[in-house]
Amino acid sequence: MRNAVSTLPAIKYGTFTPVLTDVDRRVCVEKQRPALPLLLGLSLGCSLSLLMVSWTQGDTDDPCRDDLNKGSLFLGRDVQRDQRNGAGEEDFQPRIIPYHKDPNKPYRKVLRTRYIHTELGIRERLLVGVLTSRATLNTLAVAVNRTVAHRFHRTFFFTGLRSPKVPHGMTVIAHGDDRPVWLMYETVRHLHQHHGSDYDWFLLAQDDTYMQADRLSELVGHLSSGQDLYMGRAEEFIGGEEKARYCHGGYGYLLSRSLLARLQPHLDTCRNDILSVRPDEWLGRCIIDYLGLSCVEMHQGMTYRYFELQKNADPEREESAEFKNAFTVHPVSDPNLMYRLHKRFSHIELERTYQQIQELQMQMSNLSDLTPEGKAGVTWPIGINPPFKPKTRFEVINWDYFTEEHIYTCIDGSPKCEMRGADRADVGAILEIAVEGLNERYQPQLRFRKRRLLNGYRRFDPTRGMEYILDLALEAISQKGHSQVIAKRVNLLRPLSAVEIIPMPYVTEATRVQVILPITAQDQDFVGNFLDMYVMNTLDTHDNVLLTFLFIYDPFDAQRVSQMDVFAGVKSMIGEVEKRYGDVKIPWISVKTEVPSQVKLMDIISKKHPVDTLFFLASVWTEVNSDFLNRCRMNAISNWQVFFPIHFQEYNPAVMYRDQQPSASSSTSESLRDGHFDRHVFDEACLYNADYMSARTKMAADILDNEELLESMDVYDIFVRYSGLHVFRAVEPALIQKYVRRACNPRFSEDVYHRCVLSNLESLGSRSHLAMALFEQDQANST
Repeated sequence: MRNAVSTLPAIKYGTFTPVLTDVDRRVCVEKQRPALPLLLGLSLGCSLSLLMVSWTQGDTDDPCRDDLNKGSLFLGRDVQRDQRNGAGEEDFQPRIIPYHKDPNKPYRKVLRTRYIHTELGIRERLLVGVLTSRATLNTLAVAVNRTVAHRFHRTFFFTGLRSPKVPHGMTVIAHGDDRPVWLMYETVRHLHQHHGSDYDWFLLAQDDTYMQADRLSELVGHLSSGQDLYMGRAEEFIGGEEKARYCHGGYGYLLSRSLLARLQPHLDTCRNDILSVRPDEWLGRCIIDYLGLSCVEMHQGMTYRYFELQKNADPEREESAEFKNAFTVHPVSDPNLMYRLHKRFSHIELERTYQQIQELQMQMSNLSDLTPEGKAGVTWPIGINPPFKPKTRFEVINWDYFTEEHIYTCIDGSPKCEMRGADRADVGAILEIAVEGLNERYQPQLRFRKRRLLNGYRRFDPTRGMEYILDLALEAISQKGHSQVIAKRVNLLRPLSAVEIIPMPYVTEATRVQVILPITAQDQDFVGNFLDMYVMNTLDTHDNVLLTFLFIYDPFDAQRVSQMDVFAGVKSMIGEVEKRYGDVKIPWISVKTEVPSQVKLMDIISKKHPVDTLFFLASVWTEVNSDFLNRCRMNAISNWQVFFPIHFQEYNPAVMYRDQQPSASSSTSESLRDGHFDRHVFDEACLYNADYMSARTKMAADILDNEELLESMDVYDIFVRYSGLHVFRAVEPALIQKYVRRACNPRFSEDVYHRCVLSNLESLGSRSHLAMALFEQDQANST
């Protein structure tokens, strides 16, 4: 269970700094066609290192700006209208304008954004707005949300009046008026005001519309967002006297960001002047009258595909190309039909995906003849990375042996354990897949039926996925009914799917860290080295760190503390540090207990600090440094994740350096060769006080029935069992401990005591050094 609870760290990007050209020159590009973006200049052979110029406070006198304003980068509406009609089709004419900075002008502070995508002007592609009503919010709108909303980046549901009970997991925006035209007006205005600068495309649809999310996302990915576009199913206005068309709302329609920006000033006029019963007609009339754009079904070679669903139609029986290629389907009368459509389109997409995979595999197999290795160089399965090739014997990936009932590689180190949980479900699934694959290959000549699993092997290859080798006892049945039991070996691979970065809340390296150091009477000899490292790495560097000592007295020492304090020497060292640094205070807390359980100590610490405190539970052998403290700040996230680092434990120098002493000038990287990462110790942790208090509250009910639970668990166990947070455990090379033989308290639980003993044994030395020590001892005894 300890190894199973972990998660991947999120990738955090720092502040982005745009790369400028030479000090005395700046690249300025003069365009002759404003409809195309600046980055198209890269395709014409121009090497531009400046993607976006940072803006400054106030007005600046920049010769580049003057030249750009004089050119055609900012053209009027007349010139733009001429370009739409076919004028201005020349290519770009980039030219470099020398830039000379005036030393007499004052320096202006450059404003930097918080995120990279903001500074680069990167926007999300598509936002979806679903028009619903109070009557259908809990039926059709819920069906839309459950089928395709999770496939879009953002989906909003707009309604006139809010339902008394809002469905869970839906972003519902109520405008307060059920009139259809008023709802459309408020929806368009809301999209422009709140999201007009964050998205390139806006899709508006009704709640009785089924949308194929992947196809719509692919459509907008091929369209240029810099043009005004009104795209959907084109419908004639009532009367049909004009050529202009509006987009039917039942099949959804796309609005570009630029169109939405140009339409915003005219929305109030359209609301007062245009009379219409249908909201899609009202919007279409407004766009036609004030922007001169009509609804189109095809643009830049891309077609908006839709399908009109007939009454009492069965999605399972629809086989037409129009249905299979549709982006939207309308009308959907009830939620059950919405789910049936989603199931049908999911099967269609799955079949197309399998067909594409087969075609790609065939192409790769045919092209392999042109490679130096020929057909022999094709890996199995085709298109998957080849197996990992170890360079040393320590990199060999072991195969785990299993049967249908037992597995012979157990987490606790036992030679055999029962197959259960996810492992049992995994083995059952691959057995079914193996038999199905054999039947597909050999039918109709033979049909196989599984008798039992003879041998099973599996291993996880980080470059490919989970690999399996199965020895199956199968009953082979021929077409005439004859049967025979045979043994068959099957290889299977469960490949890795798309790896996603886990979204993490924003954290900062400026958070204050509260270091908690528990000390027993046996540990006080190591306090001097800890304080020296703490002073050098935190106080001298003015790091935002506070230290608190936790003196643990046993009952005998606590009774005679007034006559002789066992921690008097440690307290005098603390006083010397406080004298040397006048503004530094190092408080301490005294505790009396026979069994210094980590949970009991944490209960005392938690009550004496605010809930937003970031704790680092340290040990007296820990060398605190700024690199680790920064990772502690980044990996411990309030209400999201706790961090339990695996420190690097140095080996026993008496074993490693029997005849010679290690060089005093050895660097940290060299010292990492003479130790190992101690995975048996869970004492060090980075966590927020609020997270611990929340998990501790959930544990209170179990303590009432078993008070000894506090002594049998550590803080790591509490977060694993009683919190829903990510428990992140990873090796930490910046957290180094000198060798020391730990005093294992037999009064702790068997698990805690056993891990302490294993830590002492594995910290003696590497296998090669232990073997050499035994060899030298045998040689000495033989002589």
